[in-house]
Amino acid sequence: MIVPLTLSDFLDRAEQVYGDRIAVVDELSPPGGGLGQITYRQLAAMARSLAAALDDLGIGAGERVAIVSPNASRFLISLFGVSVFGRVLVPINFRLLATEVAYIIEHSGATVALIDADLEDALADIPIQHRFILGHKTDAQLFLKESVLPKFTVTDENAAVSINYTSGTTGRPKGVELTHRGCWLNAVTFGWHTGVSDRDVYLHTLPTFHCNGWGMPYALTGMGVRQVILRKIDGEEILRRIETEGVTLFCAAPTVLSAVLEAASQRVRLGQPLPRPNQVRLIVAGAAPPSKTIERVHTELHWEVIQIYGLTETSPLLTINRAPSEWDSLAPDERATRLSQAGTPAIGVRVRIDEQGEVMARSNHVFTGYWEQPAETDKALSDGWFRTGDGGYWQDQYLVIADRKKDVIITGGENVSSIEVEDCLFQHPAIIEAAVIGVPDDKWGETIKALVVCRPGHALTSTEVIAFCRGRLTHFKCPTSVEIRDVLPRTATGKMQKFRLREPYWAGIAKRVN
Repeated sequence: MIVPLTLSDFLDRAEQVYGDRIAVVDELSPPGGGLGQITYRQLAAMARSLAAALDDLGIGAGERVAIVSPNASRFLISLFGVSVFGRVLVPINFRLLATEVAYIIEHSGATVALIDADLEDALADIPIQHRFILGHKTDAQLFLKESVLPKFTVTDENAAVSINYTSGTTGRPKGVELTHRGCWLNAVTFGWHTGVSDRDVYLHTLPTFHCNGWGMPYALTGMGVRQVILRKIDGEEILRRIETEGVTLFCAAPTVLSAVLEAASQRVRLGQPLPRPNQVRLIVAGAAPPSKTIERVHTELHWEVIQIYGLTETSPLLTINRAPSEWDSLAPDERATRLSQAGTPAIGVRVRIDEQGEVMARSNHVFTGYWEQPAETDKALSDGWFRTGDGGYWQDQYLVIADRKKDVIITGGENVSSIEVEDCLFQHPAIIEAAVIGVPDDKWGETIKALVVCRPGHALTSTEVIAFCRGRLTHFKCPTSVEIRDVLPRTATGKMQKFRLREPYWAGIAKRVN
């Protein structure tokens, strides 16, 4: 017997098994008004209501529905209300400019836009056939229809779930088409590796628009996990929610870890307790966290750190690094160093390194292709493998991401991984953020420049930073220049936008390598 793998499996099970359990704890008073606490039976009914509302609008199967919103209960409902009932969700980064949002809506062909109330004015001029501002004013039309039977169901597991636009490094974003089969397998594999169970309480710190919250909401729903909404990242607020809601699991970018650690340090200074030692699992991705950050999470918060590696194009899970029992006796710094690696291939994933050092992957949850961009699809999918664009190598059975291939700095004929230099910089107690880039140099081709942000109340000179690195790295890997910055640009998911950092230094030079 072959039964199609579709996202309805997660929603149907939640309603049948955990119908009376609290599914979502919304923010108290978000723009437009919150939904409070809703059960899984209510969530399923609201998802069907949204599907019926789209039926009423004449939105056919396979048509695209865009959503522009921070984390919110209505966003979670829409993950199911759109995709489970035959349409294709287009989650859009709510921090984008109106012109960028308009491009994605036009390129995807979306005919419906669900917009957070806080963005009503900013996106007022976006051309779209059907516009809804999410909140109490539209709940009756969208989410509160009673006893409805949606027109469409999904029977083809290769049908699209969503088109997720990648932030990219240059040019227009590309629309990554993810399928029911891929999202189903990613969710089940992800949940298995991270031990998701019906005893968990999950905090939504990761933006839901990013790869559908890494696919974790599907796994959580299928297992009846209580999901707590966090609309805005704040280190102390995360600690408070973990404490008051009994959170056991959350996903985050390294920048979120830094915010949480800063808030924890403040609590320690004030003599306040830290929440839930030995009861929280923290899944980190989006960039490799410095080993010192991982060590601090273990030694100060006493939480478990699990690192994953993947891309939107892979739904996203490719590799996972969760400390095995053999590491229990290691010193904290050695354990953290090992956990800073990308990890081992997840179940069903194959990874290899090609002759140029690029990480190649294949699995059942690699994407179908880039929406309406066949040439880009052909570049990314080669001979049955997906080209990640990341450089890496194996350390025993563990994948190590050396860098984005384009970010490898070649200085005097030597390849230098910016991640290695950044990891060194993060060892300095006065540095809270760091980025390392290559800048043109007549003698060496490129030299290494460090851009650093100091912790509040600390100050550094470039001479001090260089001297610190020279005491810990081979000299050719050390920065030759340093700039102290107030802030470093990142995407909404915490990825450093190094192309923006490099631009001023390469202006007027045709080739971006020297």
